[in-house]
Amino acid sequence: MARRTIEVDDEVFAFLQQHCEPLVDTPNDVLRRLLLSGGSEEPQEKAAPTGRRLLRRPGALFPLINAGVLAPGDVLRHEQPRRRMVHQATVTSRGWLKLADGRQFSTPSRALAEQTGTTINGWIYVHVPSGKPLQVLRRQVEHS
Repeated sequence: MARRTIEVDDEVFAFLQQHCEPLVDTPNDVLRRLLLSGGSEEPQEKAAPTGRRLLRRPGALFPLINAGVLAPGDVLRHEQPRRRMVHQATVTSRGWLKLADGRQFSTPSRALAEQTGTTINGWIYVHVPSGKPLQVLRRQVEHS
């Protein structure tokens, strides 16, 4: 396969960074996923250079899905009462968190940091179906 070099401005590069898994995706991987796969951003698979399919690593919530305390499609919620803001994310089948704008993150802290604009422990997201924070569910799985 022939390789081409393109230049992108800082804004386009920042967009690519928001849609990639650091140290795994190349800019080409992101563009391929966004442009050639019908815009699907579900980070389950990516094409390897040889043409075979590789599964991407599961997200941090995957063990909680396997343990049965979370399910794909479950909603997570974090409230900031003083700022009058509510942030939500949806659990994907591979244990990633999907935001309303379509961006996906492998860890709760990264997802919540993107939503709040500050470094924050994302394990404080509340699992809406159970009413429990993720950190409680994680401890429950670790001690079972």
